[in-house]
Amino acid sequence: MARNEEKSQSMLYRFREAQAAELGLATKTDRRPRLAASCKDLKQCERWRGEILREISRKVSKIQDSGLTDYEVRDLNDEINKLLREKHHWENQIIALGGANYKRVGLAGRMKDADGKDVPGTRGYKYFGRAKDLPGVKEMFASRSTEEADLDSHKKQRINLFANPAPGYCGDEDEVDASLLESERAAEAQAWEDALENLRDLGLVIPEGDDAPPLPTAKYISLNPPTTTTTTEAAEVAPPSKAEAATGSKRKAATTTKEKGKSKKAKLDEKAAEEEAAGKDGEELGPTNGFLSILKAEDLRPPQLLSAQEIEKLIVEQQKKKLLAEYLDEDK
Repeated sequence: MARNEEKSQSMLYRFREAQAAELGLATKTDRRPRLAASCKDLKQCERWRGEILREISRKVSKIQDSGLTDYEVRDLNDEINKLLREKHHWENQIIALGGANYKRVGLAGRMKDADGKDVPGTRGYKYFGRAKDLPGVKEMFASRSTEEADLDSHKKQRINLFANPAPGYCGDEDEVDASLLESERAAEAQAWEDALENLRDLGLVIPEGDDAPPLPTAKYISLNPPTTTTTTEAAEVAPPSKAEAATGSKRKAATTTKEKGKSKKAKLDEKAAEEEAAGKDGEELGPTNGFLSILKAEDLRPPQLLSAQEIEKLIVEQQKKKLLAEYLDEDK
């Protein structure tokens, strides 16, 4: 009959021992330390962590059994959570000894639902298998999901409230109110007077009364085109009369009428600028019909293009100049 030492060296005994170690049922005399901090060997820490993982996987597969009673399911779930806490302590000890950081892998593999949120029961005390269907646990998950849904709806409601606010809510329509503008002007004038009085109290010589420096006010401009009628321009830029044509001085009459037209057009432009400064139809420019700018309205307006009639006139004038230059060269 074979001795015990010989039996331990047989292939079947080694296979049974390895199988028991994988299932967490090792029959070795050494036990897992109660405190992970007491183990100072990195290989031993890795070994005990692997043993805990095998026990967790074995009990998680066992908790799926539908033949277990509710008490057995609760006990198994408690044991799994206890092993998870113990695994956490061993992972901390492995990091302290300079080993791999298994926590980072656990954070990356956290369970998420379709909305990208953590699945209930995956943080803190966890529930596995049939433990999720225990009386009281299912209601807890349902109430938690309803609370999260209410919180999400409240957040969406707040976002929708401030999504498209009216201009009046942001204060963009305050300048439309004439009474508010008048009160602001009065407050600005009073503040200006108070500032001048403070400067006089400091010893600065500042004139009083009508000679006092005026309050700098904002000047509004408008980009509306000047209100000039084409009929007045056509009437003022009139063609030469028949009497002038009969005298034979057509060229001189054309040049004089052109100069008159230019001078009158310049006058009309000046008059339009004055009307624009005073406002359209005598109305004072303000925030409702103008805007503030450091530039002039003439600098901001788009360039005025020539009409078809003006282009034809320019072409005719250029042709006349060419013909006149040719005739003058021939006479010389």
